[in-house]
Order: sequence, then structure tokens, then C-alpha cells
Amino acid sequence: MSRLCGAARSVLILVDFQEGLLPVIQDGEAVVERAVLLAKAGKELGVPILGTEQNPEGLGANHPQIRQLSDQTFAKTYFDACSQPGFLSYLEPHRDELIIAGCEAHVCVLQTTLSLIEHGYRVRLVADAIGSRRSSDREVAIARAGAAGATVVTSEMVIFEWMRHSGHPSFRSVLALVK
Repeated sequence: MSRLCGAARSVLILVDFQEGLLPVIQDGEAVVERAVLLAKAGKELGVPILGTEQNPEGLGANHPQIRQLSDQTFAKTYFDACSQPGFLSYLEPHRDELIIAGCEAHVCVLQTTLSLIEHGYRVRLVADAIGSRRSSDREVAIARAGAAGATVVTSEMVIFEWMRHSGHPSFRSVLALVK
């Protein structure tokens, strides 16, 4: 099996990019920007996009662009999305590679990542598209997820691996997103 990300087997999961949470996320605007870039490229390349919202009654809805780009948005109260009844049924059986971005890195993102690994998925944690209130929490979450088996990547790594080559039919339109 390839170590590179594959668009045909990927699902992009955007964890809790909620308006009530984003103002306290360190570099929150940059984190959202990278997640939106991933989602736009994913749309262009046929990658399903699943958003989650942690306790939306308390934290509000996802950022408007994240909500708009998500094929589905799943409300949850568990920090680990996999523990929320019905979440795993949203995942397509033939798509075993999950690309994870979101907030907060050390809570919902980490717990969901660890659980997805336990469920046998290949998890790619997008380091430039996850955030926390404190950089130390974000850094430790990335290290812990990597030690548990997640592959730590960046948004552009994922995008260019999804396309594989400059002859890809969507190369020019996706390249325009990156630039």
C-alpha cells in the first residue's frame, strides 16, 4: 500500500472549526485558511468532506466556509467523534484514509485521531490545519498522534499527493488555490 495520500481512498474530516471556539485558537485564521484550502482542493478532486461540531448549542456552528465546503456536518457531544453514536456510519467503507484537520488539537482532534487509528484507519494529521489555545498543547498532540501511528503531514503535502502529477486534469485549478 502506498505511503502517499490517495484522493480515491481519502475522506477529509474537519473537526470543530466552530465560530465560538476559533477566536481563542492560536493562529486561528491561518488554521482555518489551510483547512479551507484542503477542502477546496478536496472538492475539486472528489474527496468527501465531513465536518463535526462539538456541542453546537454552546460553541455555535462551524466557520461559514467550513460548513459550506462540508458534504455533511455531524453534531457531537463526545470529544472523540467515534464515540458519538452514528459517526462511524458516515465513513465510506472503501475509503480507509482519513485526513484530519481541526480544533482543538489536544482534545477533539487527538481523541478522534487515536480512536480512528484503533478502528484500523490510516490517519493523516494535517499539522498546519490544526490548532489549540496554547502552542504546547498543539505540539504535544501532534507528537502523541504521530507516536500512535498517525502520519503527520501538511496541507500541501496532501494536495499534491492527491494529484500525483502535473498532468492531472485538475492540476491547474488546484495549483491556483495553492498560489
